[in-house]
Amino acid sequence: MEATLKHPLIALLSVFAPLSIATVGSGQAIIADVERQVVDVHHWMTHAQFVNDFAIARLAPGPGSLLATLIGWQVGGATGAIVATLALFGPTAFLMYGIAHLWTRHQDARWQTAMQAGLRPVAAGLLLAAVYVLLNGLDGGLTAKVTALVAAVIVSTTRVNALLLVAGGAGFFVLLQVVGM
Repeated sequence: MEATLKHPLIALLSVFAPLSIATVGSGQAIIADVERQVVDVHHWMTHAQFVNDFAIARLAPGPGSLLATLIGWQVGGATGAIVATLALFGPTAFLMYGIAHLWTRHQDARWQTAMQAGLRPVAAGLLLAAVYVLLNGLDGGLTAKVTALVAAVIVSTTRVNALLLVAGGAGFFVLLQVVGM
């Protein structure tokens, strides 16, 4: 088994297919584990490269889970991008089909209510883990972390377009460079 995991496409499949099941509800829930697999376990990229890929995936149109496609591209070219994307989206699609069928058959069952209540704190914890991993990987020190947190609060509490915040953050960092900070 160990020999097969050395092949990059098999390794991509072994990383993203199991994580696919954890993305039900939010792809952001697996960011911390994707980072651990990609940076610490397989050493496909550095932490800074991972954060950069995450930023590109978030800015690109489409689902934020396109991070897997970027990682697959860097590991195995176009074939790696396809394998990583299918490994991330395929198992979840099949699982969601089955869950949707069960959910509609047992509408308002007690187990549904209990499951939803139990999974909320799990999802929140996974999202906090993703935020922690991403903040730790930011280049730019405390200024970058504070800027990211301020932008997150603004996006969460107002209707400001996130692209305006990206432009504002870029302008802020250019200004800091100009004044020598």
